[in-house]
Amino acid sequence: MKKKTNDTLKNKYLLIGLSIVCVALILVSFLDSEVVSPIRQVSGVVITPIQKGINGFGSWLSGLTDNFDDAVTLRERNKELQEKVNTLTEENSRLIQDKEELDRLRELFELDGQYEDYEKVGARVIAMETGNWFNLFTIDKGSNDGIRKDANVISGGGLVGIVTEVGPTWAIVRSIIDDNSNVSAMISTTSDRCIVAGDLRLIDDGCLNLVKLTDEENRVHVGDKVVTSYISEKFLPGILIGYISELNNDSNNLTKSGFVTPAVDFRHLQEVLVILELKEYVPSTAVSEGTVVQGDALRQSEGTQTESETETEQ
Repeated sequence: MKKKTNDTLKNKYLLIGLSIVCVALILVSFLDSEVVSPIRQVSGVVITPIQKGINGFGSWLSGLTDNFDDAVTLRERNKELQEKVNTLTEENSRLIQDKEELDRLRELFELDGQYEDYEKVGARVIAMETGNWFNLFTIDKGSNDGIRKDANVISGGGLVGIVTEVGPTWAIVRSIIDDNSNVSAMISTTSDRCIVAGDLRLIDDGCLNLVKLTDEENRVHVGDKVVTSYISEKFLPGILIGYISELNNDSNNLTKSGFVTPAVDFRHLQEVLVILELKEYVPSTAVSEGTVVQGDALRQSEGTQTESETETEQ
């Protein structure tokens, strides 16, 4: 208790002393400048560093506040810019997709002009079998659009395949790369006949089988154009299939075989044209050759394949 009383008295004395000093300084300030000049110099030496320190601390604190405000502004600005970047990225992706689709549609338009004698309907691929290749796929047009079984399908500059099954709003297409596909073909420059056979084992190398080519005068060469034959049972004549990439003599020295590079990209099909006109085929009285091409070899037809699986040569 006594200690607390002493502390209180000390504080009172200190307060009284400071008050006296302040009053004295006030009275001195009214004196002549020459009298107070030494005092001002002493106070300047003592007070000026303190003022500088206080001013420096204030400037640092102000700068810290400004930096904090700038950081908040930059974060908000960065968020806005990121949103714009995301929007522009999405728009750019859509523009690229639109350009690719436009290029494909232009290609189909040019192809439509090449076969302008035939009535056609455009369709999109909506489903395909498992795998990387469009050997069997479904399109979004059917009998309601005039499509019938055995209608020829083209895209990308040439023959894609043939319609094997039709519904009101859909159709299934078997492409010429399928193992069960054989197309009666000919060389456009010489009209020499041959057969183009699908083989999924070869399409990875970008090839189709070319067999039973009759070229007695050796007029056919690598690079020649292969088109559908006028005697084909199901395919309209003159549709481009591809180009000869390799040609060899068969062991019988009567025919030749080799490979054809297809005109169509069978890995990236998206849109096709379906020719509504069907091939008018009149069976010949001649005996059927009765051979079907499968893979790299020929085999005798056993008469068990349906019309949708292979084209019969008459």
